[in-house]
Amino acid sequence: MRSFTMALDQKSQESPDRTLRKGRLGVIGIVFFVVAAAAPLVGMTGAVPVAIVLGNGAAAPGAYLFAGIILLLFSVGYAAMSQRVTNTGAFFAYIGRGLGRNAGIAASFVSVLAYLTIQLAIYGFFGGVMAGQVGLLPWWGWTFLAWIVVTALSLARVDVGAKLLGVLMLAELTVLVIAAVAILIDGGPEGLNWAASFSPDLILAGGLAGSAGIAFAFAFASFIGFEATAIYGEESKDPKRAVPRATYLAVGLITVLFAFTAFALVTGMGASNVIEQTLERSAGLEDPAAVLFTLASEYVGPWLATLMSILVLSSLFAGLLAFQNAASRYLFALGRGGVIASSAGTVNGRGAPGRASLIVSIISGVVMFLFAVFQLDPIGNMFFWFSGLAVVAIVLIEALVCIAIIRFFLQNKGTENIFVTLIAPILAFIGLVLAEYLLMSRFGLLAGDLTLAAGVDPTVTAFGLNAFGWFLVLSPFIVLIIGFVVSLVRKNLNEELLQDVIS
Repeated sequence: MRSFTMALDQKSQESPDRTLRKGRLGVIGIVFFVVAAAAPLVGMTGAVPVAIVLGNGAAAPGAYLFAGIILLLFSVGYAAMSQRVTNTGAFFAYIGRGLGRNAGIAASFVSVLAYLTIQLAIYGFFGGVMAGQVGLLPWWGWTFLAWIVVTALSLARVDVGAKLLGVLMLAELTVLVIAAVAILIDGGPEGLNWAASFSPDLILAGGLAGSAGIAFAFAFASFIGFEATAIYGEESKDPKRAVPRATYLAVGLITVLFAFTAFALVTGMGASNVIEQTLERSAGLEDPAAVLFTLASEYVGPWLATLMSILVLSSLFAGLLAFQNAASRYLFALGRGGVIASSAGTVNGRGAPGRASLIVSIISGVVMFLFAVFQLDPIGNMFFWFSGLAVVAIVLIEALVCIAIIRFFLQNKGTENIFVTLIAPILAFIGLVLAEYLLMSRFGLLAGDLTLAAGVDPTVTAFGLNAFGWFLVLSPFIVLIIGFVVSLVRKNLNEELLQDVIS
């Protein structure tokens, strides 16, 4: 493995059109992209009610807190390694440094799959919600309009997108905090019952193979996108300080927001009747967003519910832009390293990865076109299939990053303490492996009925997938193997640039 110093020396010799524009983002700008990717308002209106009913009831907030703690442990080693690795490759750069070039390239294929599919999932959800709430156009018409705007913004300077996301994110967080604070101040019908939501025995009630496992699966799925802090390291003003700070800030903010707001929902309905109330308010989970909206109306006013319904759409759009940027920067790093066409590794006059962004848009546009032609449902099919696949892919890569961090610091001793370099990554790895099992075993709940074998109840039976369901859930592992093979057989990789990314 070449030294980190040599990597920086060779990087300085790159031509300008192969280097992302530096100094465009600060800590807050990076956090905007990451929290926007997590789409907290969408998670609160979609995932949390399902986690309450199918999962561990009033203890669902505790599941979100537990997931956040695992990812904070992951962030300890991740942030420490960001002091040594700074580029747009993020996860696969870390894996490559720790586990070697072949593993890094294999991971890059899975990462691209994850970001492409989660963006497609959001396109489907956005189009479906717009068609339902606004009308005027079919779902694919709304997704096409969003696709045009997202593509245009991704070709602009990265700080332009950050400013837009900042406005949307602050509005989103504000309405969630207003609703949560109002409910908690009132106390709801039963008062604040912290034990019902955060007692370990209640969080684990039903077992990991049962209701607790379902809640954990939805909780981990809600955090997708937090790892994108390192993707913007090359464009940040001070990457060695910005990336660690942004990582801790983003994960901490998302964790507190989900746990705090979910606890407010439970309080507003009453811990003892939360499942029945959630089912009643959501018409049997047919409209899970109605849970938050009705509570906002009761405890604050109808105006807040109306505003939330609008901000759900802006939250989805913010997620589209965040994942467009993430996927394009992965492809940029692969192009710059010679893994894919080198043209993908160039930047435009605004310092953005223009060709990589266009590749992402072309792929997403083709898939959306096929869904429209074959009249597949934008939410029931596109959203559920691709979001389930994406979260399995991301957690797989996160687990590999933990192993890479451990091996990297064993081979590259520094001033970091043993908790940072060994204990935290091991604990995170255990938690992520558990999360991956839960996500895969409950994949039918995440991906929808068309992935289930005939007669299977996914709330009772783990796995129980049909052939299509198995294909989706195993796709990240298949792509990982394909990427490894590609790395083995490719002989014309640009070593001078590739070593900066993954060796």
